Amino acid sequence: MSKAELAALQKTIVKCRACPRLVAWREKVAKEKVSRFIDCDYWGKPVPSLGDPRARLLIVGLAPAAHGGNRTGRMFTGDRSGDWLYRALHKHGFASRVESFSRTDGLRLLDCYITASARCAPPQNKLLPSELKNCRPYLLKEIQLLSRLRVIVALGKIAFETVFQSFRELELTSLPVRPLFAHGAEYALNRNQTLL
Repeated sequence: MSKAELAALQKTIVKCRACPRLVAWREKVAKEKVSRFIDCDYWGKPVPSLGDPRARLLIVGLAPAAHGGNRTGRMFTGDRSGDWLYRALHKHGFASRVESFSRTDGLRLLDCYITASARCAPPQNKLLPSELKNCRPYLLKEIQLLSRLRVIVALGKIAFETVFQSFRELELTSLPVRPLFAHGAEYALNRNQTLL
């Protein structure tokens, strides 16, 4: 695992323009702001992952929210799902703060890393298969670099399927078929890593 390699990967992610539909949408949203954020400067680029390079816990979401991560530049920041997530992470000792509202708010993740199946906010929160495929190499590299991972929490069916496909592609799972997504389900991907 290399902190420098993860940092370099995030710089690459932020420059990505592989999906024309997502690029157009994220930039449109950043220019045509909703009234409640009219005075905010939107990020409007792919949203990098964040967290502890030595994390044992990996949280994988679907994609940044149009007026959350696409606005703030940080995963699960500035939206209701982030309010819930960071409160839960703080309660269990994985986050230094109860809330996250900007990239510069002082939040630190402890033994936890947060990423997503896609790095750009999609229209109507719906990703095309090709867009997920274009983003998967970033998740693959993160899984390889996060050498201490033990538990992967997938937030939703698409994130769950993306994680499983990634572990299969990296030959890190002994499961012969993709498990079914279910809330509260737990699957041993291998002897050391569990997917929730």
